[in-house]
Amino acid sequence: MAKAPSEYAQYCCDLLSTVGPCVARRMFGAYGISTDGLTLAILADLGSGEKLWLKADETSRPLFEAAGCSRFIYQAKDKPMSMGYYSAPDDAMESPSQMAPWARRALQAALTAHQSKAVKKK
Repeated sequence: MAKAPSEYAQYCCDLLSTVGPCVARRMFGAYGISTDGLTLAILADLGSGEKLWLKADETSRPLFEAAGCSRFIYQAKDKPMSMGYYSAPDDAMESPSQMAPWARRALQAALTAHQSKAVKKK
């Protein structure tokens, strides 16, 4: 039987719920947070505590950077690797309404990535 998500993972799902019902699933020592099968966020600890990381794309990346969000960068084989995720803005962590625009951006980035993969398979 699968272990229930942590309280913090459930809180993050609640924050992101304005884009649809979210589910947190364990993956690689972290959580993937998805809605309708699209992963829009991950919850991971890169050394300074668990943090919510939102999916970004070419359109939303400048908005995350302008808001002072950090890029998801981890060490693999002694070199830094990055993924297309950025930390959620601090003020957005306060309520679903403050998170809503960021959740929409993350969902759009997940949808764009999914559509891109589908086109490549054809």
